[in-house]
Amino acid sequence: QVQLVESGGGLVQPGGSLRLSCAASGFTFSSYAMSWYRQAPGKGRELVAAITSGGRTTTYADSMKGRFTISRDNAKNTVYLQMNSLKPEDTAVYYCNARSTTIPEYAYWGQGTQVTVSS
Repeated sequence: QVQLVESGGGLVQPGGSLRLSCAASGFTFSSYAMSWYRQAPGKGRELVAAITSGGRTTTYADSMKGRFTISRDNAKNTVYLQMNSLKPEDTAVYYCNARSTTIPEYAYWGQGTQVTVSS
C-alpha cells in the first residue's frame, strides 16, 4: 500500500519555525521527485517547494524563497520542509506529493498536516 504520512504541523507564533516531515512507503522513493503543496481555506492548492529524486535540485515558490528549505533522506524514505520566519499568511494544510520520474501519471498525495501561524 502506498502511503505518504505528514507530521510536524501545529500552532506557531509569527516569526517562529516548524519542521514538517513526510514518511513514504509502498513505492521506490528514490525514483520519485518529491514536493510540498499547501492549501488555505477557500483557496486552491499551491506549490511550496520541490526536490528532484536525487536531491540535487530544489525549487521554491517566490513567497517562500529564503524562508523555507526542502530536503530529503532517501535512506529513510523521508522528505522534510524546514519553515522559518513564519507569517500568518503561511497558515494552511500542507501536503506531501510524490511523482514518478519515469511515469509522471504515477503520483501520490499524503493526508496533509495543519500549520497555523497566529499570535
